[in-house]
Amino acid sequence: MSGKSIVLENVELSLGRGAARVHILKGVSLGVDRGEAIGLVGPSGSGKSTLLMTMAGLERPDSGRVTIEGEELTAMDEDALARFRGRRIGIVFQSFHLVPTMTALENVALPLELAGKGDAFDRASAELRAVGLGERLAHYPAQLSGGEQQRVAIARALAPDPAILVADEPTGNLDETTGGSIVDLLFALKRERGATLVLVTHDTGLATACDRTIRLRSGRIEADADAAAA
Repeated sequence: MSGKSIVLENVELSLGRGAARVHILKGVSLGVDRGEAIGLVGPSGSGKSTLLMTMAGLERPDSGRVTIEGEELTAMDEDALARFRGRRIGIVFQSFHLVPTMTALENVALPLELAGKGDAFDRASAELRAVGLGERLAHYPAQLSGGEQQRVAIARALAPDPAILVADEPTGNLDETTGGSIVDLLFALKRERGATLVLVTHDTGLATACDRTIRLRSGRIEADADAAAA
């Protein structure tokens, strides 16, 4: 499928209140093709994670437009935005964000249940098997390694079959070997499903595995290039 999966037009965003308010994103315009993998790179404080959260509909810009899969997020109310995000956007965080009192199976089934899917547990089981955790369905997060917890988080993000998968430093809390296996898994699943993948990373190896890298500095896009040339 051709066309743009993500379009940002002159996005401005500030966070905080009063004297503590900080201008994070400054006139950011960007287009991402369907099925493309992009890496967001740049120094700490450059706005990478804020840009990712804006693409995911978790931060609302002060001005500008964010259009995802042809739907303008900036025109939606909070309820509509939450429904759209639940259907179309999968999110993976550095710190996993699993519910500690739920098993791996329950963690993955949770967003499907919230979306009213009657086959939530069957789909959750299939997703966990797809990430190599078929023998860990009944384990709680504390009983899993860091790499296994991130695999659960990836399965949870992919369970609704989203068009876009965003990941904020997905290997940041993992050792090099485990992180490498998570990278391989993310890209394999992206290829299988034809999803658009957006990654925030400090890992140059992960960034160059993407089709394109977007380098941010002080809230602006400093460079936009094919990853191999970046």
